[in-house]
Amino acid sequence: MKPGKLTQQQKQILSVVLIPVFMSLLSVSIVNVVLPAIGRDLNAPSSALQWVLSGYTLSFGVLLVAAGRAGDVYGRGRLFVIGAILFGAASLLAGLAPNEVVLNIARMSMGFGSGLLNPQTVGLIQQYFSGAERGRAFGYFGSTVGISVAIGPVLGGVFMAGFGDSWGWRASFLINVPFALIAAAAALRLFPDSAWKGTPETGRAADRRQSRADMDPVGTVLFALAILLVMLPFMERELGAWVFSLVVVGVALIVVWAFWEKRYKARGREPMVDLSLFKIPSFANGSLLIGLYFMGTTSVWVVSAVFLQGGHDFSPLHAGLIGLPGALGTIWTSAWAGRRVLAYGRSLVLWGMVIAIASIAGSIGVVLLADAGGLSIWWLMLPLSVLGAAQGCIVSPNQTLTLLEVPVRDSGAAGGVLQTGQRVGTAVGIAAITGILFTVEAASGWNTAFITAFTVIGIVMSAAAAVAVWDVVVSGRNGGNQTPGRQTVPSS
Repeated sequence: MKPGKLTQQQKQILSVVLIPVFMSLLSVSIVNVVLPAIGRDLNAPSSALQWVLSGYTLSFGVLLVAAGRAGDVYGRGRLFVIGAILFGAASLLAGLAPNEVVLNIARMSMGFGSGLLNPQTVGLIQQYFSGAERGRAFGYFGSTVGISVAIGPVLGGVFMAGFGDSWGWRASFLINVPFALIAAAAALRLFPDSAWKGTPETGRAADRRQSRADMDPVGTVLFALAILLVMLPFMERELGAWVFSLVVVGVALIVVWAFWEKRYKARGREPMVDLSLFKIPSFANGSLLIGLYFMGTTSVWVVSAVFLQGGHDFSPLHAGLIGLPGALGTIWTSAWAGRRVLAYGRSLVLWGMVIAIASIAGSIGVVLLADAGGLSIWWLMLPLSVLGAAQGCIVSPNQTLTLLEVPVRDSGAAGGVLQTGQRVGTAVGIAAITGILFTVEAASGWNTAFITAFTVIGIVMSAAAAVAVWDVVVSGRNGGNQTPGRQTVPSS
């Protein structure tokens, strides 16, 4: 079999685990388009609409590491099916919600379902793929992300045009139900037996019952509360400046959590996250890199949409179309990079960063020229397309390299840590950068606001690129990235 060529079992596993990746991210991108219709149909206040977005994100983010750990212990297939059923049931409730209270309860439940699902996708790829096959699998993972981001705004616009205000937004939730049912049924049918058991490499085989019960409940609660307190102020900043004091409390709780995890391990127990993972340079550097990158790049699409609608009277659908070529570029380059990530290593991520930063500068240039009357604002599509293509060389390859030396027994928790960094980075970045956008717009107009916001994005992404440079240096000192093929891949 050629290196990187997938077996029939691997293809089946990958086809199943990518379904929830698609629907969980579709649920984010599609809601941005239909949110105004929800407000009109349910006569919901703006505060309730904010929670349609932030409630999902918060419940998603706080559960990732704990769910990854649970999958490691109890079996990733079990958590996958539970998450799919919860996500589908919550989507059905959201689509039929009679008021904003029920809708927000449903959205938070959808977030819990996504939080259960997503670490299992990473853990299962780690468990059943190695070497070049793992790189290719994460490449398909990145392509699926690109597809969901690309199709979400367009599909939302189609639903609104076809079904009107009332059923248009409801259809955007109800569409998740068949996907969730397909994912759960396919998992039950296609996952191998070993997917339903805790990974045997945990080192607790001598006492299986104790290992299954040892979920580190104190560490789980401490970490979930810490992440909630760190994210909440950035999503509810209209409550006033005092709310940011919660960030300090959240950071303090993370320190307490780290102390607890060390003590818990020293007592011979299994901590929620083995902090020795952060002694692996590729994992520590990659986790920091992607957190910084998401802090910058996720704001690009929000800032662009707000700028085009507020400053150039674009419709939501037209604003979404500006980013469509970039999302399609992500789909192609993710698959391309997935086949080459082990050959090029972190340098592939670094070059993607360089191109992404150049595209940010190009976007600023387009707005400057458009402001001078020499260029149509539609030319903004070009640098944003380049950014999308560059992203395919960053996100999936970084995921492969960051988890390269993580033992299979810890892959669910490690994947949860990685995704939690992405969620926190996204929440902080969008809140801070859109805050800058609106502040500058009120004082100096839309063009200056866009340029300022994109300059900040470029600075944050440059910090992520600096981490990539450092990781290249560290990797060179250690003789390059190690091959993950030494890890045992469980059989069916």
